[in-house]
Formats: sequence, structure tokens, C-alpha cells
Amino acid sequence: RSSEDMFKEFEQTAHTPGMVALQRGDAAAGIAGATKTIEATYRFPFLVHAAMEPLNAIAHKDAERLHLYGGLQMPDVVQGTCAAIAGIDPSKVDLHVMKTGGGFGRRATPDSDVFLEAVEIAKAIGFRAPVHLQWTREADMSAGRYRPLHVHHAKVGLTADGKIAGWDHRVVGFSIFAGGPFASMMVNGIDPSSTEGIADSPYAIADFSVQVHHPVTPVPVLWWRSVGHTHTAFVMETLIDEIAEATGQDPIALRLSLLPDDARQRGVLQLAADKAGWSEAPKPGVHRGIAVHSSFGSFVATVAEVSKSADGKIKVERCVVASDCGVVVNPDVVRAQLEGGSGFGLGAFLGEALELEGGAARQMNYDSYRPLRIDAMPRMEVHMLKSEASPTGIGECAVPPIGPAVANAIYKATGKRVRNLPFHTA
Repeated sequence: RSSEDMFKEFEQTAHTPGMVALQRGDAAAGIAGATKTIEATYRFPFLVHAAMEPLNAIAHKDAERLHLYGGLQMPDVVQGTCAAIAGIDPSKVDLHVMKTGGGFGRRATPDSDVFLEAVEIAKAIGFRAPVHLQWTREADMSAGRYRPLHVHHAKVGLTADGKIAGWDHRVVGFSIFAGGPFASMMVNGIDPSSTEGIADSPYAIADFSVQVHHPVTPVPVLWWRSVGHTHTAFVMETLIDEIAEATGQDPIALRLSLLPDDARQRGVLQLAADKAGWSEAPKPGVHRGIAVHSSFGSFVATVAEVSKSADGKIKVERCVVASDCGVVVNPDVVRAQLEGGSGFGLGAFLGEALELEGGAARQMNYDSYRPLRIDAMPRMEVHMLKSEASPTGIGECAVPPIGPAVANAIYKATGKRVRNLPFHTA
């Protein structure tokens, strides 16, 4: 099957009832009585982690113990899996966790793939010598463990006075948890990673329905930096901008009106807006967009500025990022993660996609799968909200908001909404 086949099937499925992830009020009745509606379908492709360092592992067994060397994100799982292969107790497996050239979720496979293979090879030669296994880039990109392909369909009804009358949201995508060791984390058949950022949205939407479909796939899928937030934030934050335009409201004012008084999103929204000069008109030829999202216990707002050349090309010029991750223990680490996460998310927005054709990957290396290049990285400004709250995650929370912030700015520049990612396919 091809990715396009899956997209078409998912788009049809998105118009049918699914498993209920959230049912609050009566969204259908609210939409039926609305004076205006917004309806949109979104496509999100498979994504590869594309870490700079290829997947690799070293396995060596002496008379007493099995030694494993490499970069990994699930040491306990690797220890247990490899102990079973070697026929020893897990307590006799020593993990030498090395610094790694990027993980982004790829080195957190429940089946311990590259370590498992290294131990299998070492076992096949009687553990008489250390084995260093290194996958090629092509092997990595063609082996799956992709960010799952997803389709969203949303319909929002609006009242005459600019309020949300009802919001019906359907998500169709492959489950990361189903059929694996984390299947117990599913709730009533629903993989929560497919709806995180939607079903738990802080926005005060009285009549809100979220339904999910999980088609079965032979394609191995895996978490990708910020997991489900990579697509849920995009839909929520671009739709909020559409609602603001349809009701004649400022995008920030609308968000603030929908957030509880004690929501920590309010602080980062206002900080990002102030530092970006939101209240002042941008320079001629420059267009702004904003998005805010919470993930991994932290809160990030991003203001993006884009320009449009005479031949219609879009360039992201500047991003202002404001974060609230509780007490900041090391500002340099926080700054690095916010800058790096923003670049990671921008790469996915602008040009990354793993396409299947006849069941095989079309992109096999960096020549065809293109993470963000240095000349596309915008000027970054990072600001940290002072907080006494407990420290929370910072490595993934800047990834989700940059895509919708840029998409909202692109709409200001072109008058066209971005529904399909990556942007060059929109």
C-alpha cells in the first residue's frame, strides 16, 4: 500500500463515528444550531527520526556478564530482552550507556531492535568476540518505527456573538501502544497518544466531542519527539486562529478568553506576545502567527514571523519562544532544548515526510528525506517565565507550537490555510 492510499482511506473513515475519547455536552446539537461553521481535514505523514548517528550497538560477553554499549532510551527493556536471548539473569547484564548523536524516540524501541540483533549475532558465534553492529541510514529509514500517519477532521460551530457552539473532532491514525508491551496504557481501546493535546485541551469548550479510529497496520510505528502533540497541537492552534478570524477577534485575546484564569498558558502567551511586539505592526512584508501548547508538564508559546518573496517563496525569519517549565535549574540547557526543539518541529513542518509506495519507503537518506537545513533556521529568541513550580520536561515541548505558529503566519502572508503537512505539499 502507499501513503496516499492510507490518506484517502483515513479521510473517509474520519467522517464516520469512532471510539469516544471525550464527550462533553452536545457538540452535534451545538453545531446544528450554529450561525457559522468551520470544517477542515488535515493530513500528517509518516515521519522518520533521522538522527545524525546511525543506530548501533556493541555486545560482548565474558565468562560472567553480558556487556552492552550504545545510546539508548529504554535501558530496563534492553536489559531484559538481551538477557533472555543470552540465557542469563538480567542482573548479569551491564549497560554502558553512551552519549548519542540524537534519539528523538527512535532509541526507545520496545523490542530493543539494534541491541537484540547485536546479541543474537554474538550468540551465533558463541560469544567468542565482541560484536559491533551498525545499521546503514537506508536500513534505518526503511525499517519503520515511524511517527504514525494521521488524518484529522474537525467541524466547529460558531454563535452569532462569536462563541464556540460545538466542536466535533475525529482522529484517524495508527496506534503506537496497540499490540505491544504498552498496550495496557490504552483506555477503552484508545491510544491516548493520538488525542493528547485535544481531549485534554485547556480551552473552555462546553460542547466538545473527540472520537478516534485506530486502523490496523503492519507498518511499525513509534513515538517521535513530542509524540501525539506533533499533530494535535497543529490542528487545535490553527483552528483557534480560524475561529478568531471568523469572529473578528484577536488571536491572543480569543485564546485568553478560552483559558481558565489560573492556566499557565496565559503567562507564556503574554510573554511571547510582549517580546515579539505583537501590539505593534510588523515590518512591511513580514507576517506574524502565534500558537501555545502544553506537553510533558511544560508550557510553550511561539510567535513566528515569515516573509514572502516576489516569486511566492515563504521564509521563516524569526521565532520568539516563551516557556514555563517550572524552576529553571540550568538556563543554558533550557535554551538549547527550546531552540533545538523549535528547529526540529520546523523541519517537520517545512519538508519532512516518509512516503510509502507499494509498501516500501521512498525516502532512504538525507538526499530525499530532508531535515531542517541551517539556512532555513530562523533567528531565535528564547524567554523563560520565572516560576516556583516544580521543574518539568523541556526536551520536547518546543516541537508542537512552532508548526501552527508558522502556519498562522503563512495564512497572513498568503490568505491560504495549511491543512496538509509538510508545507511544500499543502
